[in-house]
Amino acid sequence: MAPSIADQLFTDSSALADFVINQGNGVKGLSEMGLKALPKPYIQPLEERMCMTKIITQESIPIIDMSNWEHPKVSKAVCDAAEKWGFFQIVNHDVPIEVLESVKDATHCFFGLPADQKIKYSKEHSASNNVRFGTSFSPMAEKSLEWKDYLSLFFVSEEEASALWPPVCREQVLEYMRRSEVVIKQLLQMLMNGLDVKQIDETKKSLLMGSVRTNLNYYPICPNPELTVGVGRHSDVSTLTILLQDEIGGLYVRGNQGESDSWLHVPPIEGSLVINVGDALQILSNGRYRSVEHRVIANGTKNRISVPIFVNPKPTDIIGPLPEVLQSGAKPIYKQVLYSDYVKYFFSKAHDGKKTIEFAEI
Repeated sequence: MAPSIADQLFTDSSALADFVINQGNGVKGLSEMGLKALPKPYIQPLEERMCMTKIITQESIPIIDMSNWEHPKVSKAVCDAAEKWGFFQIVNHDVPIEVLESVKDATHCFFGLPADQKIKYSKEHSASNNVRFGTSFSPMAEKSLEWKDYLSLFFVSEEEASALWPPVCREQVLEYMRRSEVVIKQLLQMLMNGLDVKQIDETKKSLLMGSVRTNLNYYPICPNPELTVGVGRHSDVSTLTILLQDEIGGLYVRGNQGESDSWLHVPPIEGSLVINVGDALQILSNGRYRSVEHRVIANGTKNRISVPIFVNPKPTDIIGPLPEVLQSGAKPIYKQVLYSDYVKYFFSKAHDGKKTIEFAEI
């Protein structure tokens, strides 16, 4: 009897790559085939799998109420969370819940498109480097693949977005970005006040939020979730990341309470946004605010989506410790680096925890 397509994909790595990457089926296509076991390229080494005994269940990251965001207590809570945890959730913020629900629905709509529609936005076929449909993180650099598909949308202008972003999700993502900008500015103002930066001039605005990228992430049901990852251990290269989770959950953050290999689950809260410090802000603050390793587990029973907004310096910006944080005589921990070089280095390798930051260390 001739082997089935599923059997062929399970045993032939080149056929698997062709199906997942070249044909645009992604891991969603594998999931929907009803594979009974995980193909070998997705099996992570033992040390990269989530060990459930390392999960701390008694606590999680801070939850901050933004309804009275100008109050000094809120500002202090945000700065404390950025220093001690690198992660926090915000509730009662200015992004309407209907906007959040709309972008979640649009994410499902995009990934529900046939493969021949999604493949139009792949690296080989996309009309722009700013619009990219892909799978895993960096398949050419990884020894073990991640169980995730994504659509990455780098914002240049409303005109480019209108012309090149997929129509099925374009307006919803743009509205999510527009409404989030208010909250991003509020958070950055608080964080800069905490560093004694009194005014965000045009130069600092560029460093903090000169470019923005939104990802639509799709984590389909996985046959052996314990053997793989949705996203491997990493810290973001952004200034800030604003993450919208769905109700499924699966995001874990490196614990900060002594045990170096402990992980905290970030529980989904309806209407909340998860905020985390990225490497760029760690560098700008000379280590005062810290980016923290995080990861996403695979799920054996449910499809999960998430929608992060990465708020970044402009690619052409030089980043290093802000003058204000060195005024007291503190020595710089980081050198001045071209942001696009930093990002290029991050994407040149597999996820590897917080090793990218070493690129900027003196």
